[in-house]
Amino acid sequence: MISLIVGKKGLGKTKKLVDMANGAVQNSNGNVVFIEKGNKLTYDVNHDVKLVNTAVYGITSFESLFGFICGIYAENYDVTDIFVDSTLKIGGEDFEIFEDFIKKVSRVLDSTDINLVFSVSSDRSELPKDIEKFTKII
Repeated sequence: MISLIVGKKGLGKTKKLVDMANGAVQNSNGNVVFIEKGNKLTYDVNHDVKLVNTAVYGITSFESLFGFICGIYAENYDVTDIFVDSTLKIGGEDFEIFEDFIKKVSRVLDSTDINLVFSVSSDRSELPKDIEKFTKII
């Protein structure tokens, strides 16, 4: 399942995402991954959560983020939850490309039990209408 935490900057999306990741690691029988741009959350995320800095891997587009997410799952079928902070900072602010990315991820996740949560710094009205078919907006 794909979920989006949507809202303008400063509304607490990252804190909510961190709380969700920390809760998931307590309830998961597998592995929890948290993807961020930079290293600002090192002390906020539970040490049992695999924290990944996109800058280390050169992830600067939705295409590379898609490949990275697929690679995480292909490498470790025990992943139960993936959290991605600042999604538009990682992939870019083109909502058409973002929509295509969500559709691609949705097709891959259809055959898995992974929960994938993205934080998106945007007003909900700016998102393409079709995104709601593929996601749950929190």
